[in-house]
Amino acid sequence: MPHIVSILQPAEKRAYRVNEAVAAYRLSRSTLYKLMADGTLRTVKVAGRRLIPVDCLEALIAGASK
Repeated sequence: MPHIVSILQPAEKRAYRVNEAVAAYRLSRSTLYKLMADGTLRTVKVAGRRLIPVDCLEALIAGASK
C-alpha cells in the first residue's frame, strides 16, 4: 500500500490583532480605534488580547463601498 502524505494548509485567520488588521486592510491604527470606540467595528477580547473578527472587517469594507 503506498504511503500517502497529506499537506495541511494553515487555517485561515478568523480574527486579527489591531496591528495585523492595520497591515492586512491598509487602515490606520487611529481609524480602527475610532471605529471600535463608536461601536462601528465589533471586537472581542480573548486572553487579554483585543481581536477583530475577519467577518466584521469584511462587513466594514463592504459597507464602505456602498
